[in-house]
Amino acid sequence: MTLDWLKPDIVFGSILYAIIGVVVFWVSFVIVDKITPYKLWEELVEHKNVALAIVVGAMCISIGNIVAAAIHG
Repeated sequence: MTLDWLKPDIVFGSILYAIIGVVVFWVSFVIVDKITPYKLWEELVEHKNVALAIVVGAMCISIGNIVAAAIHG
């Protein structure tokens, strides 16, 4: 077993891809929030809309999978 994954360029690349993935995820969440007719965060937190929480959770998982697949190649 080698420790090739501890090389600085590999660690830096992983951190960079993680940051890019989080930024893409955040931007896509903001876009979805803008195209819906109501404020997602207000509807989730203040009104405790469980159905919307399930839909937003599914959206988060699917966007995360898309970002991970795009980064992984």
